[in-house]
Amino acid sequence: MLGLKDAYGRVARDMRVSLTDRCNLRCTYCMPAEGMEWMPGEVTLTDDETIRLIRVAVELLGVTKVRFTGGEPLIRPGLADIVAGTKAMTAHHGGAPEAALTTNGIGLDRKLPALAAAGLDRVNISLDSLDRDRYKQLARRDRLADVLRSIDAVAASDLKPVKINSVIMRGVNEQDAIPLAEFALRNGYQLRFIEQMPLGPKGEWDRSQMVTQRELLDTLHTRFTLVPVDEPRGTSPAEIWDVLPDGTQPGGRIGVIASVTNPFCGACDRTRLTSDGQVRTCLFSNTETDLRSMMRGGASDQELADAWTGAHRLKPRAHGIDEDGFVQPERNMSAIGG
Repeated sequence: MLGLKDAYGRVARDMRVSLTDRCNLRCTYCMPAEGMEWMPGEVTLTDDETIRLIRVAVELLGVTKVRFTGGEPLIRPGLADIVAGTKAMTAHHGGAPEAALTTNGIGLDRKLPALAAAGLDRVNISLDSLDRDRYKQLARRDRLADVLRSIDAVAASDLKPVKINSVIMRGVNEQDAIPLAEFALRNGYQLRFIEQMPLGPKGEWDRSQMVTQRELLDTLHTRFTLVPVDEPRGTSPAEIWDVLPDGTQPGGRIGVIASVTNPFCGACDRTRLTSDGQVRTCLFSNTETDLRSMMRGGASDQELADAWTGAHRLKPRAHGIDEDGFVQPERNMSAIGG
C-alpha cells in the first residue's frame, strides 16, 4: 500500500467525494441567487468511474473514511449504488471503509431506507436556522419543513449520531445560534458550528463580517455552561465543548469548526475528489490533478494511484487564508465539495 503522505508527514485517511456540483438550494454563502453554470454531463464521472477511483483510494492508498458531498449529493441518481460499491471494498484494516453523507436534507427522509440498506454509516445535515423566514432568506428556498422531517427520519434510524452543521453569519442569523444549540441538546444531536469560509460568490466574503469561534462561544456562554473536552483532538476539524445540564436542557456536546481563525491544517488527513474527477489536496487549493482524463485515456489503477500520490506530496502546509497573497479558489464550494 502506497499511502497518501505529504511532505509534512500528514497521512490522508479521510476522502471527500463530490458527486455533483448541482444543488436544489441557493444558500447565500455558497452560490449566487441565479445559481451557476453547471458542469456538462460528459465531464462528470459516471457511477462506475466514481467507484473505481474510490477503490484506488481505499485499496491502494489507505483511505478508511469516505464522505459523499456536493453540491447536493442526494440529487445524484446513483448515490445508493455508489455507497453500496464503496461498502463492498476492503480497507487496509480488513473491514469496509466508513461511508458518510453531508446533505442539506431535502428528500433524505424518502431516500434514507435505500441508503441505509446500501451500508451508509452516518449523516451530517446542514441547518442554519429554525426560523422559517430566515431559513428561506438564507437558502433562497422555503424548505425548512423538509429538512426537519429528514432530521426526524435520521433520528429514528440506526444512523447515529445525528450531526447538524450550522453557519452563523453577522447580521443574518446570529440570533439562531442559541435556538440551534437548544434544539440539538434537547434531541441528543451533535451540533457543529462552522465559520464562514471564502468559498462562495467571488468578492462577497468579508472576514470582518465573519462570526468567529470566539464570538460564537461568547454567545453560547450567555445561555450555557461550556467546558472544553479534555480529550485529544486528533484529526477532527472540530473543537468540542461539554455543555453542562441544567433545569431546562439535558446537556451534551457542541463543536466549532474554526477553519479560518483556528485552522486544523497541521493535522489535516483529507484528500478530495471532485465530481469531474479532479484531485484536490486542500479545500482552498488552486491546483488540481486530472484523474478523469488519465482514466478515460486507459491508465491502470496503479498509474492513477501514482498520480494521486504525487499530487498529495505537494499538499501545502496550510490553506493560507491569513497570508498575504491568498487567492480564493476559482471553484465555489458547490463545485469543490464540502
